[in-house]
Amino acid sequence: MAQFIDNAKNFLAEKVAHVKKPEAELTDVDMKNVTREAAEYDAMVSVDNPYSHSLPICEISYTFTSGGRVIASGTVPDPGSLKANDKTILQVPMKVPYSILVSLAKDIGADWDIDYQVDLGLTIDLPIIGNFTIPLSKKGEIKLPTLSDIL
Repeated sequence: MAQFIDNAKNFLAEKVAHVKKPEAELTDVDMKNVTREAAEYDAMVSVDNPYSHSLPICEISYTFTSGGRVIASGTVPDPGSLKANDKTILQVPMKVPYSILVSLAKDIGADWDIDYQVDLGLTIDLPIIGNFTIPLSKKGEIKLPTLSDIL
């Protein structure tokens, strides 16, 4: 009997390991808005859902770093669901307080851009498997507008 249960567990583990899972890509990070209090950024995430039904997204957690320091972090609870058999584009809003941007002046002054890294965890509720987190990461730089761009 014990051997039968072990065989059943192995069979089930092998089948679950080969189940198609949604695939995601962190495609872009853009500055959305600048106010006196904060700079707002949007991280764009593209997610492919291989299932014929929509999947609920539990949450999106993020950490936004620049110059080796965390400048914003948080979670987006219950951001919606993934479309069935389709690609869904998600916007993850990140707000960086102005006081932190001032502390990055050394990096900004050198080349007039902000070097960044964004780490995201996209948690999806998969049938049978349960909550599944897709880790995403992207490094890059955001060019800041010059006076000639503004005028």
